[in-house]
Amino acid sequence: MSAGGRQATGGSGGGRQPTGGSGGSDAVIATAGLTKYYGRDRGIVDLDLEVRRGEAFGLLGPNGAGKTTTIRLLLDLLRATHGQATVLGRDVRRDGVEVRRRVGFTPGELFLFDKLTGRETLRFLAGLRGGVDWAYVGRLADRLEADLGRRVGELSTGNKRKLSLIQAFMHRPELLILDEPTAGLDPLMQNEFDRLIDEAREEGQTVFLSSHVLPEVRRLCDRVGFVRDGELVAVEDVAMLLRRQVRELDLVLGATVPADLFTGIPGVLQAEIDGVHVHLHVSGSFDEVFQRALPHGIVDVSSREPDLDEVFLTFYGRASAGASTEGER
Repeated sequence: MSAGGRQATGGSGGGRQPTGGSGGSDAVIATAGLTKYYGRDRGIVDLDLEVRRGEAFGLLGPNGAGKTTTIRLLLDLLRATHGQATVLGRDVRRDGVEVRRRVGFTPGELFLFDKLTGRETLRFLAGLRGGVDWAYVGRLADRLEADLGRRVGELSTGNKRKLSLIQAFMHRPELLILDEPTAGLDPLMQNEFDRLIDEAREEGQTVFLSSHVLPEVRRLCDRVGFVRDGELVAVEDVAMLLRRQVRELDLVLGATVPADLFTGIPGVLQAEIDGVHVHLHVSGSFDEVFQRALPHGIVDVSSREPDLDEVFLTFYGRASAGASTEGER
């Protein structure tokens, strides 16, 4: 399913070679110096990225950071200004048709045929692709509670998203490339999507998804890349990121406690105590915090995770905080 027409604006030859390829590399996606300019505006600049076979990799960033541009370049829906990319060992420019045949893709912006029913849409797309098990399509539709008998133009955004997810998964592709895949889904369907991703990974499929929602990527991904202003700022292991991220923790205790109750606890960066009310900034585990608090009785607990911008500011400084808030490119 296309997220936009191909725009041949420049060559992709020359420069560094991607680290992936057909020579036995474990990289399913590999880019070297991948760059796309829209006139004077940059979509993505000098992207060097490797996604390993069997992993789930999340591309994080605010709207307009370059996530969708990256995905469209990987699928040869856009042509790079310069730089190179391979997907599943194939050069995306030379072998774009073969790459798209082996990939399951859902775009951030949905382009569907309003006059067709969901079932007609899937049959049309399956006819283009081939290799679709219709029993499996039916199971996907049941799990996502998708009504395939209704015309697409009558569907809500969430129900259109379900249809897009079905077509991405229905041929059990080697690689899933998913652009903001849960946008418009209710929480129950988001949970079902998570299960689909878990099952895909158990079957050896690789997942590459873009999102601006940190908790979603944290649940699903092994590693994340942070994109800001068209540049890959960093690549992090999710487990390491979770150990480093700072969260706010509020406690209501059963009795007034001393002001230094939480002093000396590793990871407690800030503690404010006002009678029975405690407000903490904690990096890492809450275990020792709760051990200190338990003798005084814990009446209520709430915590707040940082949003994406806060993670960027915490780890990469305010110099990288000037991302565009315009629509995603």
